[in-house]
Amino acid sequence: MNQNLLKKELSDELNSNILPFWLNKMKDNERGGYYGRMSGENQLVADAPKGGILHARILWTFSSAAVRLHSEEYLAEAKRTKEYIFSHFFDDQFGGTYWMLHAEGTPADDKKQIYSQAFFIYALTEYHRASGDEEALEMAIELFRLIEKYSFDGDCNGYFEAYSRDWVLLEDLRLSEKDANEKKTMNTHLHILEAYSNLYRVWKDNHLARQLNNLIDLFLEKIIDPVSGHLNLFFDEEWCCKSTLHSYGHDIEASWLLEEAALVLGDEALLLKLKPVTLRIADAAVEGMNEHGALINERNWATGHRDNRCDWWPQAEAVVGFFNAWQLSGEEEWLNKTCNSWQFIKQHLVDEDNGEWYWSVSPEGEQDRVNDKAGFWKCPYHNGRMCLELIERINKDV
Repeated sequence: MNQNLLKKELSDELNSNILPFWLNKMKDNERGGYYGRMSGENQLVADAPKGGILHARILWTFSSAAVRLHSEEYLAEAKRTKEYIFSHFFDDQFGGTYWMLHAEGTPADDKKQIYSQAFFIYALTEYHRASGDEEALEMAIELFRLIEKYSFDGDCNGYFEAYSRDWVLLEDLRLSEKDANEKKTMNTHLHILEAYSNLYRVWKDNHLARQLNNLIDLFLEKIIDPVSGHLNLFFDEEWCCKSTLHSYGHDIEASWLLEEAALVLGDEALLLKLKPVTLRIADAAVEGMNEHGALINERNWATGHRDNRCDWWPQAEAVVGFFNAWQLSGEEEWLNKTCNSWQFIKQHLVDEDNGEWYWSVSPEGEQDRVNDKAGFWKCPYHNGRMCLELIERINKDV
């Protein structure tokens, strides 16, 4: 598959399948925002709670589509989403954003998960890039300052995970039930890195630059395993590793987000330092590829147990990460992996009849209709970003 054909197919996927699903099937026109859930059997659950991460990611996606495709339709949708977020998700008393709302828009869970705060920074910054809205930028900066004030660990470095509404560190710090209850995680640090990179595009603040550089250093010194090249996932307060899992989707996602952070900082020396690291992480992710060219979810290196399901988001991140590795190395094998990943997505994950993607594919090739088609964690961020990143990168290459 040549690059122009790949770009066309990804553009069609984005504009004819992914984004229309959210525009036509998930908008809550009565109460505002988006419905909180659609089942894997395509049944809308209109009274499901509305997640903060879901809404932040939707805002980022439509804002990014407006920026990169110069679309007034997508900008209008981003504006609608931003207005709902400002009206419902922000805590006017203590600052920050709520974790979850009831369907009617009142707080259902008012905790301050730092992962979620980071996604609102990411989204509001992108909306500012699309619209020039200064209010969105000011709120993104305010969230940055709140994270630095409450979450940053000045003694041992890094960021703590979760707080009460009034910013008291919680005992249960987990992002989800499957996570370890540890004070520091790779996942939160990765998405703070992502958010701070986007904020630095438009706000060249010295403190922000220092903290973004510090996040890169944390990945190099604490999070990336020096032996395997994989990311370690969970840590205690003093950065002792508390996990034996390798998450292949996070590996490949981090490989290109780290390089993006250095690009945004404009640090040529750092880019040279990161290039072999980026390629090594991508190589580590390849260990999770199955015979169909897809990434399985994860492996426990201590027990040997493998989760051989292929969830939607590692496949989307593989397309971007492998393409990035090709751009860095010039090795055609990475471009082949990009195209193979996209072929797997087309054949197994895209729901051509009902829109969007299935949650997962089993080792036997069965599409997952049990987990959500859309919901708290299932949104157009990974697959939408995949399309937008490749369209932009190919436009620059050809």
